[in-house]
Amino acid sequence: MKHFINLKDIPAKDLRNIITDAKKRKSLRKKLSTLEVDKGAPLKGKLLIQMFEKSSLRTRLSFYLAIRQLGGGTLTLRSNELHLGQGGESIADTAKILSTYGDGFMLRTDSDKKIKNFEKYLSIPVINGLSPSSHPTQVLSDIFTVEEIKKKPISKLNICWIGDSNNVLNSLIAASVKFSFKLSIGCPKKFEPGKEVRNWVKKNNKKIYIYNDAKKAVSGADVIFSDKVISLNDKVNKKKKIQAFKNFKIDKKLMSYAKKNCIFLHCLPRGDEVTDDVFLGKKSHVWQQALNRVHVQKSILLYCFGKLR
Repeated sequence: MKHFINLKDIPAKDLRNIITDAKKRKSLRKKLSTLEVDKGAPLKGKLLIQMFEKSSLRTRLSFYLAIRQLGGGTLTLRSNELHLGQGGESIADTAKILSTYGDGFMLRTDSDKKIKNFEKYLSIPVINGLSPSSHPTQVLSDIFTVEEIKKKPISKLNICWIGDSNNVLNSLIAASVKFSFKLSIGCPKKFEPGKEVRNWVKKNNKKIYIYNDAKKAVSGADVIFSDKVISLNDKVNKKKKIQAFKNFKIDKKLMSYAKKNCIFLHCLPRGDEVTDDVFLGKKSHVWQQALNRVHVQKSILLYCFGKLR
């Protein structure tokens, strides 16, 4: 049994094995319909319990299809349907019940502490479907997409992030260390990655490149990543934050400073941080990126269940 909570804590070799398995599994599904089960049904009879404390579209759909295509099933819970945290049932007691009924637990939460507590008390694998500080399933899938499109290891590419220092960027920074790729970050000075993240990078003898100028950040980029500047639960002054990022909007002019064959990726949903002509243009691969999450979630599940080939 293995957990999948933060890319920082997972060996680079294991992360590479997950991507390699996902590539094989995707190629074998070309003639199969959406709900047809993979050959051998490796997770036949297994139940994945999902719990959402935050809204979800791609994570919910991709994990549902992932476990179904592997031969298992899923049950989705919302935290407001449970006694959890309402003066009723503790995380420890809830975890005992979840461990009794299910074989794996995927949590999309607004609390890093909560996911750590579930890891402590559950006797089944825990998968982080998103937390305030990390979005590991998204970023591992994004690496899969980059290598699929560019047809080379991500270590040979220059990756750029334009946007806020959020949970997705935290995981992308962790991935840059695990997969040894150059990562340039473009954002206003006030919104640079925190000391804890930067110190972890230094501790691992790696380096990230931070620019307060969007043009400098994208220079020489093979891939440009972005995310919403204003998150769903952002508690900052939204008008001030949007104003701070006014020179970091991704448009065709900014894309022209990157390599000619540079691609654009966005984890969705989008906001005003990218123009329609880029988002819907030829360099954008956001729909392929979203669909690939199914294939990578399958290999993450197999990894957690000890069934990775």
